[in-house]
Amino acid sequence: MKLTKRLLLAAVAATAFATASPAMADLKFGVAAEPYPPFSSKDASGTWVGWEIDLMNALCAEMKEKCELVEVAWDGIIPALTSKQIDVIFSSMSITAERKQTIDFSDMYYNTPTVIIGAKNGDLDIAPEHLAGKTIGVQTSTIHEKYLQKYYGAGSTIKTYATQDEANNDLAAGRLDYVQADGSALDAFLKTEQGAACCELKAAVPDDKEILGEGVGAGLRKEDTALKDKINAGIAALAKAGKFDEITNKYPELVGKMVVPKAN
Repeated sequence: MKLTKRLLLAAVAATAFATASPAMADLKFGVAAEPYPPFSSKDASGTWVGWEIDLMNALCAEMKEKCELVEVAWDGIIPALTSKQIDVIFSSMSITAERKQTIDFSDMYYNTPTVIIGAKNGDLDIAPEHLAGKTIGVQTSTIHEKYLQKYYGAGSTIKTYATQDEANNDLAAGRLDYVQADGSALDAFLKTEQGAACCELKAAVPDDKEILGEGVGAGLRKEDTALKDKINAGIAALAKAGKFDEITNKYPELVGKMVVPKAN
């Protein structure tokens, strides 16, 4: 009888463990721990909101996965992935050949032009020789920093910042002459009271796919091929269902400003 009870208890414990195990396998989506509106930022209650957050939630629902959002410093987000602290980078990371040496990517889920903004003065010339002697702000460890170093580093001072917000604030305060970043993010800044008062769009920079990449994708470990296939299938399904346009329409500042996947 005692043996039977022990076996029964063991079976119950094993069943409970098996039931609990899937919770241990929740997908951890890494998001840069900084505001990057309109793609990701915290509202007044501390909840993450934005276009990319909405897409993440829709993608996880489509994949029938329970996903956990994990805040990670931008300059440590790839090491967090490779060390398995997170399973997916979902933070406006551009797909580039250099990054592909370390990690893999899903299919593109959005793309926008790279632009330069500066003080309101009507001067829209962004040629490197025209910006010689000027100070240009940029977020560190980004494709934009690499682009500026290649094309503007010889004549301009390139000042790096931990977050895009810090660069934007210094531009508004007159401590920078220009800022380069993703067009949609800077357009959102220009629509704020602070941005509208100080600054204007100068121009989109000439494309360089080797540096600027092929659009934004989900960053993945190279060995996680099954997860990559599942995310790509989810992106395709959302595109077919018109979900990308539905989400984008919630953010008027993005409408017509970005390329998203379409149904084949």
